Amino acid sequence: MNLTIWWVRHGPTHRKEMVGWTDLPADLSDKAALARLDAYLPDAPVISSDLTRAVATADAIQGARPRLAHAPGLREIHFGAWELLTADALEARDPEKARAYWTDPTHVRPPGGESFADLATRVNAAVDTLARHAGPDGNLIAVAHFGVILSQLHRARQGTMTDLLAQHVDNLSVTALRRDADGWHETLANHRP
Repeated sequence: MNLTIWWVRHGPTHRKEMVGWTDLPADLSDKAALARLDAYLPDAPVISSDLTRAVATADAIQGARPRLAHAPGLREIHFGAWELLTADALEARDPEKARAYWTDPTHVRPPGGESFADLATRVNAAVDTLARHAGPDGNLIAVAHFGVILSQLHRARQGTMTDLLAQHVDNLSVTALRRDADGWHETLANHRP
């Protein structure tokens, strides 16, 4: 069966640090944006990461759609010891490791955290189990995080992670990816309804 996942990035946290597994709330005060998002999305089951910012966003757009259990595999990248550091603070703390990470985020891990390859492996495994939760028309709405959505765009586009780093994934935007017999295909990226 074909599957289309309608990825929604959670509401903003207004933080400028590296926020991965730190459980921060989302600002969901823009009710008009949430209403547009709700109206734009298909009538399909809704799943989210288990982090508060994704859970609350999924709850805000659920409407009459079925709500599925939270999926820990859809968590943001884990920054380990770098959680809640700004890029400047990271550069000051460990300039060599910081440069290595920004040069090769695919393979370089923050201390106690994940590389982009680690994130992609975890998220791909979680996504590969989602087809069974899709609605009868093959649609599923997944509320997740910047890194998670980038990992799935990377899966559809192939190429290098460095090529993808310039891709915007705005808060409350929609990225739609479709899987068929030929693999994953990008339908829509960073759309703001």
